[in-house]
Amino acid sequence: MTVRLSRIQLALFFILLCPVNIIGLWWAVGSPLVMDPNSICRKAKRLAGKQAELCQTQPEIISEVAKGARLGVRECQYQFRYRRWNCTSHSKYFGKILQQDIRETAFVYAITAAGVTHAVTQACSMGDLLQCGCEATRNRAPPRPPSSSSSGDGVKWEWGGCGDDVEFGYEKSKQFMDAKRRRGKSDIRTLIDLHNNEAGRLAVKLYMRTECKCHGLSGSCTLRTCWKKMPHFREVGDRLLERFNGASKVMGSNDGKTLIPVGQNIKPPDKQDLIYSDESPDFCLANRKTGSLGTRGRMCNSTAMDISGCDLLCCERGYREETVVFEENCLCRFHWCCVVQCKKCMVRKELSLCH
Repeated sequence: MTVRLSRIQLALFFILLCPVNIIGLWWAVGSPLVMDPNSICRKAKRLAGKQAELCQTQPEIISEVAKGARLGVRECQYQFRYRRWNCTSHSKYFGKILQQDIRETAFVYAITAAGVTHAVTQACSMGDLLQCGCEATRNRAPPRPPSSSSSGDGVKWEWGGCGDDVEFGYEKSKQFMDAKRRRGKSDIRTLIDLHNNEAGRLAVKLYMRTECKCHGLSGSCTLRTCWKKMPHFREVGDRLLERFNGASKVMGSNDGKTLIPVGQNIKPPDKQDLIYSDESPDFCLANRKTGSLGTRGRMCNSTAMDISGCDLLCCERGYREETVVFEENCLCRFHWCCVVQCKKCMVRKELSLCH
């Protein structure tokens, strides 16, 4: 099945793959742009609906959307660093991945939607956006005391501080990432993309944590002020990787409006699951058609039995040992005030590289 990406989504995915000052944006026609956040908005005539509206009325949010996309792909590269496909930053190959409906594409959609949610919400809390700020807690029930304390210990609780307004970040991510595309042959594809976008956003929204601070004389805790904070983005990436490992294969129903799991006795995926419809290539050899760079020359762990091990990563082609020598700082000492002086040491390291 062919993926039909909106121009702005292609833009977002490639924002992260080039230097910060010259970002390669590829629209559907494939023309590159020298990119700053307003460049997308200057091309608003190519956009439609909510995306164009967001560009025209709130262009400053586009900067945070771009930061969120960068955050998402950096996390993708971290989570896949030991896998045959390592969320490569080569734009031509990355684009081919996005043209397939495979597990890897599902993860990219989810982690990018999560990144946009996280970045926009963080900007609200930091006061970087005029449209939002700290979370409103006026109508919220008082926070529950932690399990380690007794509810009858006389400590008063109230919401305060600056909680993260994740609802605002969630809505902006949804507005931008879920912009409507043409109906027709891509309806099933659209349902899959929208599902994975939502799974990414929920990996942030549903896992907010409560932080508290005590107030009182002489270190006492007569009042505890609490607020809601987002999970660290590494936690979001870890959670989505678990969903990637357990992703569900789906197909379109007869009416073309819903998705059903492939296989017998398979429970339907819930909103937090990742879904796909095509099997992934093995990514062992370079193949421009599938977006595989292959694993030749990749560093592997000759003693590991997991996915980072040479047997799996090198696709049983074997590996070679190579010795590299490099210089690094060592024997560093702090001198008052305020200089750290280091010596240079030559370090020899043994590497295992895939054939």
